[in-house]
Amino acid sequence: MKDQVKADARAEFGAARIARTEALVVAAARELFLEHGYAATALTQVARRAGVAPRTVYVRFGTKAALFRRVIDEALVGDAEPIDVAHRPRAQDAMTAGTLAERLDALADVAAGIADRAGALLEVAAQAEGAEPEIAEAAQSGRRETARLCREFWSRASLDGLIQSIMDTGQLANTTDALLCADTMVHLRRVHGWSHAEYGRWLREALRTLVAAG
Repeated sequence: MKDQVKADARAEFGAARIARTEALVVAAARELFLEHGYAATALTQVARRAGVAPRTVYVRFGTKAALFRRVIDEALVGDAEPIDVAHRPRAQDAMTAGTLAERLDALADVAAGIADRAGALLEVAAQAEGAEPEIAEAAQSGRRETARLCREFWSRASLDGLIQSIMDTGQLANTTDALLCADTMVHLRRVHGWSHAEYGRWLREALRTLVAAG
């Protein structure tokens, strides 16, 4: 029994140490990707910035593309917990709140939060897609997931009686997808220099106008 307790304690300590090391590497990688872009950032630089051996970075993450995906994934949700955006509380509010206005506000909050945490990194990702098939596939997967969430949003709103039955949920979903997608965030940052707050205000108004027009 005592041996098992000791083994469990060692395993817990080891897991905590790995988590701390990974957090240092992810933080260092985020800084460097934002400072220098994807192509100009090397894993050896990340290791140096994180204060760990280069081999540690390779063992924990394998490739630069895999590390960049980890940086993006954590930025999208705001932490290292294995819970995707769709299952976070505010995203659930967007699917279950009592009124359509509350759901639209929650949806806008989710998108503005992503723009705040990951907007600059999404610009880096857009630059890296052409050179890295793994990043390109991850970006395309993210686009598909956004489209799916938009379809689910309007399907639930319709089933819950929050929109008129004559409204075309497919068209609403497609337009909402165009408003929310990462490509639109990147475009608005590049062209207008919008902050996440400005993007959030614009998105909230655009969603309300979409419903009113429908």
